Amino acid sequence: MKLTVFWEGEFWVGVAEMESGGRYHAVRHIFGQEPHDAEVLEFIDRDLLPLFARMSSSLDAPDLREHCRINPKRLARQAAKEMNRTGIHSMAKQALALELEHRKKTRRTVSREQKEAEQARKRELAVQKAKAKHRGR
Repeated sequence: MKLTVFWEGEFWVGVAEMESGGRYHAVRHIFGQEPHDAEVLEFIDRDLLPLFARMSSSLDAPDLREHCRINPKRLARQAAKEMNRTGIHSMAKQALALELEHRKKTRRTVSREQKEAEQARKRELAVQKAKAKHRGR
């Protein structure tokens, strides 16, 4: 699991990436103002796992692990490079876009069902009104 906190336009944003069971998940959390270490730790302890639990879509994770031991100097260089990198991984962007698309689709279906129910209610009300007029009430 990896959490990246960075400045994005107006707000500080945290993107958490996790690989489990051959699937790649990413969630995005907006901190607002610059978070202190205590705020980030509180987010990790309290809010991070429920965010991953609400995820409904994910990507297939490529197997990027090397089976041999990595030289400590190379590992230190990779860690320094990762610390200097800003933004998020391209797979995280794909996972976030996929989740956003899924939420859009579900929101569209729910709103369409609500509109249809409202129209049916109005039609029923109009029919009842017409029957009441016909009966002279």
